[in-house]
Amino acid sequence: MKIAIIDYGAGNVQSVQFALNRLGFEGILSADADFISSVDKVIFPGVGAANSAMKKLRESGLYQIIPSLKQPVLGICLGMQLLCNYSEEGNTESLGIFDVAVKKFSAENKIPQMGWNTIYNLESALFEGISEKDYVYLVHSFYAEKMKNTIATTNYGLEYSSALQKDNFFGVQFHPEKSGKTGEKILGNFLKLEL
Repeated sequence: MKIAIIDYGAGNVQSVQFALNRLGFEGILSADADFISSVDKVIFPGVGAANSAMKKLRESGLYQIIPSLKQPVLGICLGMQLLCNYSEEGNTESLGIFDVAVKKFSAENKIPQMGWNTIYNLESALFEGISEKDYVYLVHSFYAEKMKNTIATTNYGLEYSSALQKDNFFGVQFHPEKSGKTGEKILGNFLKLEL
């Protein structure tokens, strides 16, 4: 199986590569549109600011390629947020796959949310073998609101989308590569997906 990890200079891609290695697969870091379009699975990671990440995607032309992909795509953390319409972070127009805004947690919450929290209301093959209220690892100050494409929910002062799915696009706000056995199972489920 060929797996591309989108390389746009935003993200701790090494931990994603290590997680794939533990599952017996290799993730190839690439910014090449033809290669990314040709592989079996695409992972779109990200750590950092939405506005600078979108700037890099525009400069590289990847912002046009990502929405056109037909194979399973998994956005992680900032990668998921960039698959949404818009982010309050830097007033950023994003890729528009998920029709939802990304908003900043209110000041009542400790920001960023950092550490372990639960996922529930699980509604996807992505979560096969995962129990309601299993724990995952999160680090983020912005969140996607709950909406029709929500396939997992987390509560941090309010309920938000900790995972989204539309057609071949999946997004998780948490870091599966840092979420122990639960995250490893979710990554493995993604790699097994047949669309």
